[in-house]
Amino acid sequence: MMGEEFYAIIKLVSGEEIMSVVMPEDNNGETILILQNPVTMQMYQNGVGHYIKVKPWMDLNDEDMHIIKLDKIITMSETTNKKLISVYDDFVNGDDQKIKIPPIDGKVKPDIKMGYISSVEDARKKLEELFKINQEPKES
Repeated sequence: MMGEEFYAIIKLVSGEEIMSVVMPEDNNGETILILQNPVTMQMYQNGVGHYIKVKPWMDLNDEDMHIIKLDKIITMSETTNKKLISVYDDFVNGDDQKIKIPPIDGKVKPDIKMGYISSVEDARKKLEELFKINQEPKES
C-alpha cells in the first residue's frame, strides 16, 4: 500500500474534514501521509438543488503538498464516488466554473428552467380557481 495514491476523506483531530489525493509513505518506520491539494467541501441546498462549496484547506498557503502524521487523524476513508472526485478534480484543475454555488445573498435570478413565471395576481386567481376558495361555504 505504501506509495499508492488514492482519493480520501480525512477527519482530523481538530474537527476539520478534508478531501485530498493521499499517498502514504514510510518515514524512518513511521507512516506519514502526503496530501496533494487538500480541500474542504460543504454541502448546501436551496430550492433548485444541492450544491457543494469547495475551497482550499489552507487559504493563505501556496503549496499543493502537505505532510500529516497519523496521530493527527481520527479516521480516513478512501472514496470512489465519481461525482465527488469530479468536483474535486474540477476545482484543483481550475475548472470550477462548472460548479454551481448559490449567490451569497440567497437571491436567485429567475430563468426559463425554473418553470412558469406569472404575476402575483395571475397566480392568486389560478390558485383560487384550483382550490375553489371563492365559493360560499355550504350551510348545514
